[in-house]
Amino acid sequence: MNAQLAPPLLRPRGSNHVGMRQFNERVVLQAIRQHGSLPKADLARLTHLTAQTIGLITNRLEEDDLLLRHQPVRGRIGQPSVPLALNPDGAFSIGIKVGRRNTDWLLVDFTGKVRQRVTLPYVFPDTTVLLPALAEHMHTLRDSLGPLQSRLVGIGVAAPFQMGGWHKMLGLSDAQSSAWNALDLGAAVQAMTDLPVSFAKDTAAACVAELVAGRGRDLKTFLYIFIDTFVGGGLVVNSHLHGGLHGNAGAVASLPMQLATTPGSAPDQLVAHASLWELEQRLLGKGLDPTAAYDDRALMAPFVAETQAWVAQAAAALAHCVVSGTAFLDLEAVVIDGSLCRPLLELLLERTRLALAHFNWEGLWRTELVAGSIGSDARALGGALLPLHANFAPDRDLFLKT
Repeated sequence: MNAQLAPPLLRPRGSNHVGMRQFNERVVLQAIRQHGSLPKADLARLTHLTAQTIGLITNRLEEDDLLLRHQPVRGRIGQPSVPLALNPDGAFSIGIKVGRRNTDWLLVDFTGKVRQRVTLPYVFPDTTVLLPALAEHMHTLRDSLGPLQSRLVGIGVAAPFQMGGWHKMLGLSDAQSSAWNALDLGAAVQAMTDLPVSFAKDTAAACVAELVAGRGRDLKTFLYIFIDTFVGGGLVVNSHLHGGLHGNAGAVASLPMQLATTPGSAPDQLVAHASLWELEQRLLGKGLDPTAAYDDRALMAPFVAETQAWVAQAAAALAHCVVSGTAFLDLEAVVIDGSLCRPLLELLLERTRLALAHFNWEGLWRTELVAGSIGSDARALGGALLPLHANFAPDRDLFLKT
């Protein structure tokens, strides 16, 4: 591991206008990230910068190895245009997703493509085992870059705010729950590396991935629901991740499923109806492998009967969540994704749409229900995007829409 911090890739230019120059560089990079390779004329049009400014900026970004020139496009009037694209080797980041059933490490390049991945499965993570593994695999991915290690800009960690939450549901001891709830995971990972570490709630990180690389390209305001061992969510308002006061906006797992009518009889929450943990329990009850909940076997014999029963329950609960969210937030859409296989996700969406038809929508505008586009990588990918955003995006809150 390198002993010194890597130099910033967008280096200062020695001018009183350094801040504006760097902002404009980031705007240009973001335009190419959003729209793909672009000639200078199109960059000027999209960013509202002059052709001369675009020329200066793109020259600097090429010198920094952040942009590549493609072959000239001929056949038009005048000089052939030269599309400019992000250099995949221009920068890298590592995303780490720590979950209740596995941990994923992703090495991601400047274009957002996953270069390498490592997965560690378990029943539930033991801090004494997982923390050394976090350091080992993080350093292995870093070392794999060889001479490009200096272009690794940071580590993004995505994990539940309370890994030990709902521990009785998982069959964990109070000691196991307390060990995780007392751990500052972001600080623990920071102690393992000289690179800057960003931390985000796992479903918020997944929401970032969907916003930047998925449905967020077209949708501006949406509730995001991610179905994993436990269901969770995030919220996007006007193309920005909305964290709320405690960074916990979109905490759909805690949504009550009915009225609380008497003291001490709290109603079930969404987590007990629309989580893959519930499907695991159904499979275990029939003597079947519970890990089938996360792959294609879920829709095959002998698992399919229990899966269909779970879908009926989960769809009704998700429909309640969708209507409740729409009433509070006037949503453009609800995006649902998760660690389940795509055919099961599509079936769940179909049944949820049918369940929505049973609700009274008077006084509300019906929202669109759509499938997420990232899948099980969303949390780790969202984590990896956080350092790239911090170094190269013009918007401090989240990737700016050009």
